[in-house]
Amino acid sequence: MAEIIPQDLHKGYRGNALECLRRFQVGVWSDVEVDSTRGAFTGIILPRSETADDKHVVLKLRNGYNVGLAVATITAMKEIGRKEAHYKIPEKAFPYDPAKPLVKLLGTGGTIASRLDYRTGAVIPAFSPGELYGSVPELADICNIETEKLYGVFSENMGPEQWIGTAEAIGREIERGASGIIIGHGTDTMHHTAAILSFMVQNPPVPIVMVGSQRSSDRPSSDAAINLINATRTAAHGDIAEVMVCMFGPTSDSYGLLHRGTRVRKMHSSYRSTFRTIGDIPLAIVDRERFVHLRNDYKRRRADRNVTINTAFDDRVSIVYYYPNMKPDIIDSLIDNGYKGIIIAGTGLGHVNKPLYPSLKRAFDKGIHVYMTVQTLWGYVQMYVYDTGRDMMDLGVIPGANLLPEVGYMKLCWALGQSDDREEVKRIMLTPIAGEITEREPHNGYLIYQGGIPEVDEFIGKFKK
Repeated sequence: MAEIIPQDLHKGYRGNALECLRRFQVGVWSDVEVDSTRGAFTGIILPRSETADDKHVVLKLRNGYNVGLAVATITAMKEIGRKEAHYKIPEKAFPYDPAKPLVKLLGTGGTIASRLDYRTGAVIPAFSPGELYGSVPELADICNIETEKLYGVFSENMGPEQWIGTAEAIGREIERGASGIIIGHGTDTMHHTAAILSFMVQNPPVPIVMVGSQRSSDRPSSDAAINLINATRTAAHGDIAEVMVCMFGPTSDSYGLLHRGTRVRKMHSSYRSTFRTIGDIPLAIVDRERFVHLRNDYKRRRADRNVTINTAFDDRVSIVYYYPNMKPDIIDSLIDNGYKGIIIAGTGLGHVNKPLYPSLKRAFDKGIHVYMTVQTLWGYVQMYVYDTGRDMMDLGVIPGANLLPEVGYMKLCWALGQSDDREEVKRIMLTPIAGEITEREPHNGYLIYQGGIPEVDEFIGKFKK
C-alpha cells in the first residue's frame, strides 16, 4: 500500500476534495494520471486557494493550463511522480552596460512579471532588476534598468494619493537623467491613471510608458513578457515623449501598440488585446525590431530635462452614467454631498431625460460644473442638434466635445484643482492639453470588425483556414 500523504501536503483542500485526495493517497504536487467520467487527464495537483470550494481538484496539465476536476466525476487517481513548485522567482544580477540608456521602472502594484501562489491565490511579482532579468532576460539587451516600488495596490485602489505620488516620482526620475520611464500598473484602471498622468506630467522630454499584463506569467498564453519587452524598448529607444499605454496589438503576440494616454480604454475583460484607442488611431506599433509610427503629431523626445509637474487635484467630482428613467435624486445627492463637478455620460449626442432638468439647474445655481460626454465612446457631443440638448445647455450643461467619460472625469478633477472660476474651468476643460480632444475623428477612427458580416468573414477567411 502506498504511503499515506500527510495533512500538510493537502494545502488548501478541505471537505469532499480533501477526502478524494486521501482516498487515492495523493497530495499537492503529485504528478498524477486521473480517470473521470469526463475523460482521462494527466497533470500535477496544485494547491488550492484557502477560500476555494471543496468540490474540485485542480491540475496543471502538460500544456501548462490549469483545469478543475469535479470530485464527483473522479473515478481513479494514480501518482506517477512528484514535481513540487517553488515560489521564489529566479534572480540573476542585471548586467550593466554603460553604452545602454537607463530606464526607470516604477511599480504601483501591477504584475508585469509574476508567479502565482496557488495556495493563497496571491500573485508574487518579479520586481527587482535581478528578478526581472531572471524572468525576462531579453531586457538586458535593451537597456539598464532601475526599479522602485511606489505602491503595492490593486489597480481599483489607485486614487489621488497614488496618482500624485506617481507624477512626482516621474518628475524626479526625469531630473535624475532617466532615458525613459515605465510604470507597472494593473490593467483594470490603467486608462484612468494614463489620463490623469497626461495632465499632471506635461511636456516630458522622454517616453512615459504604462504597461501591465492580462494573464499571469505562469500561463503559456501570458502577455507579460512581450508587453514588458515592448514597453522597455519604447522607454529606452522610442521617440514619442508622451504618456502612453503599451499593450498587445492583435490577439497574437506579433506586436504591441502604443496608445495615447488620453484616448485609450480597456475594452474587454480578458482579451490580451483589450486596450483600444477610441475615436482615433494608435500612436505607433512596436515589436522586437522596430517602431512603426502611425501618426506624426506626437511630441518628440528631447535632450533637456524640462518637465512640468502639476498635481493639483479636487476629488469632489463624479461620473453619472445616464440610463432611461433615471431619477433626479441621483443629481440631488451629489449636490447635497458637496460635489463640485459632474461628468455625465449621456445617450446619443449627449442627452438625458427631462425629469433631471430641475436638478441640473439647481447644480448650476450651486456653482457645480457639469459637462456632457457620450456613453457611445466614439463620436462627439452635439447638444445643439435637438431641443433636448439645447435645453440642457440653457441649464448650464457644457458639451465636452469628444472627451471620453473617464478622461473627462480626470480632467475636471485636475481643472478644479487649478481654479473654481466657471470660465477658467471651462477654458481648461475645452482646451486640448494632451490629445484628449481632437478636431475630428479620422476616417479609420471607428472600426469594429463584427463576426458574421460577409465582408468581415471573407477578410478573416484569408488568414484563418
